[in-house]
Amino acid sequence: MNGQDIDAASNREAHSPRLAQTALLTALAMLAFAGNSLLCRFALKETAIDAASFASLRLVSGALALALIVRLRHGGNATRAGDWRAALALFGYAASFSYAYASLPAGTGALILFGAVQVTMITHGLLKGERLGLLQMAGFVAACGGLTALMLPGVHAPSLSASILMAGAGVAWGVYSLRGRGSTNPLAANAGNFGRASVLTLVLSGMLWRFAEFDAPGVVSAIVSGALTSGVGYAIWYTALRALSATQAAVVQLTVPVIAALGGVGLLGETLTLRLVVTSIIVLGGVAAVVGGAARRLEAA
Repeated sequence: MNGQDIDAASNREAHSPRLAQTALLTALAMLAFAGNSLLCRFALKETAIDAASFASLRLVSGALALALIVRLRHGGNATRAGDWRAALALFGYAASFSYAYASLPAGTGALILFGAVQVTMITHGLLKGERLGLLQMAGFVAACGGLTALMLPGVHAPSLSASILMAGAGVAWGVYSLRGRGSTNPLAANAGNFGRASVLTLVLSGMLWRFAEFDAPGVVSAIVSGALTSGVGYAIWYTALRALSATQAAVVQLTVPVIAALGGVGLLGETLTLRLVVTSIIVLGGVAAVVGGAARRLEAA
């Protein structure tokens, strides 16, 4: 074995643990994101908690968890990061997400949410002058068409009002994601935004107090969703992102609706309909075409 072979072997050995760690962190983050859909659907379907209370508990517990993580990692005050515009978008996402899951199955909701997020961000890019190739444009149209087909009236069609709410949640999350681009400390920004959005959800809960309902399983589900699958989940995701390209980060998120759908079937007893399977293939395939086209254009440049 010559010197070059030894160096190559050493590099592989050095990279293997790092790759394994990144893969594990990425998988945990995707499970956490899908877990948000499963926990919210479970709470609003199987427990007594109302949507506003769930959203409030989720954001408050998420804010506390993120603030603690930021303090432990950086020793700073998380409340100074973020801004009210981003917090308003986060509030719109959390409230719409919770109310939508009162009627939507976990997988259907996750697909609508994910599709709307991607369509929002791609549309923003187009408005800013980005150009799509032919395959990318076809993928974008397919993704939009798949979402529309999923929400059209039919035997297995989801609730139209709930679907619109979830699409609104996706638009809000897309706006929130765009607001966070370029942040030097995204974890701290998220912590600050969660804190601000918590104030807004508490105001909403106060306005709807006479409709509030609680029980232990619902409260626990909301707290776990906020502290664990949101707070800790985002911390894990931002750690994984350091070793992922933008394209890899976008592609792995295609797994979230799939995990949520399978979790809904296995854990919540939901039905995996042909309509959901077909539209999932169309939407996720369309998004993959857009992301893949962008990656090829970057490589060519």
